[in-house]
Amino acid sequence: MAALDQLISIKDLTPASVHEVLLGAKLFSKNIHSPLLSNQTIALLFFENSTRTKISFELAIKKLSGSSVYFSSSGSSMSKGETVLDTTQTIRAMGVNGFIVRHQTAGVPLSIKLSLNLPVINAGDGTHEHPTQALLDIFTLIEHFKDIKNKKILILGDTNQRVARSNIKLLKMLGAEVILCGPHTLINKNFLSLGVKIETDLDQIIGSVDAIMALRIQTERQNSMQIPNVNEFRKFWGVTASRLKSIKKDTVILHPGPTNWGVELDYEVSDDSRSLISKQVQNGLFVRMSVLSKIFNPNGFKDFLENKGKQL
Repeated sequence: MAALDQLISIKDLTPASVHEVLLGAKLFSKNIHSPLLSNQTIALLFFENSTRTKISFELAIKKLSGSSVYFSSSGSSMSKGETVLDTTQTIRAMGVNGFIVRHQTAGVPLSIKLSLNLPVINAGDGTHEHPTQALLDIFTLIEHFKDIKNKKILILGDTNQRVARSNIKLLKMLGAEVILCGPHTLINKNFLSLGVKIETDLDQIIGSVDAIMALRIQTERQNSMQIPNVNEFRKFWGVTASRLKSIKKDTVILHPGPTNWGVELDYEVSDDSRSLISKQVQNGLFVRMSVLSKIFNPNGFKDFLENKGKQL
């Protein structure tokens, strides 16, 4: 079994460890329960707002018979000048076994890992990475297609985001073809070195791809120099009701959420049979159960895969 004592970035994964995580997620999706985190207490440190990721991790820990403690910087001693590392060292002294960290600044989860030498899972750090989101996205795609090698995956919108970075790395690792599309101000040209293709005309390519992964326009982080307004974005790069007619019958649509309905996606997408957005949310729980088990109880997870995998 491929060892994994942290998940800060996709580079912490290998094809073998990705296979194990996805197999574990498949087993957990069959309602197989196992107390793999019994006697483990994991701290969720969320310095940035979250709904899906936070609840998903909390439920995953609970379903594995573990316990969690939740920290929010709002109302904490950080208002008195305490640093992130001060806070994590204090929480470690209380006997937690590891951390799940979300922070608005890139590099914070890695700093905590290097400082404390305990398992750390990155739940999103700045514009750096969001590895469990990428894993659940790829699990959703593989669940649908069986294999994503050579599949054309379109990542649409603001590709400067951490979700885009993690997905690109993981999709390329597994042999998919990745195409980025959006306004040139929101496309990170550095991703060309990872082997992606870049397009700016959505209508030219939307009918040829196998999956569309739309990303949220982060209005809280935008300025008028990036996009004039959201209506302009929708006109040229939104998956509108009319564009739904242009995509293939077996093309699927994903979005990590939260969605700006009427901007990245028209409301009609939510009712379209090709939308896998709700499935992504469901799969997030199974993938995070698998990641937690592999990191915090590797031997137990190995036995789980070997024993329960025979039932598939």
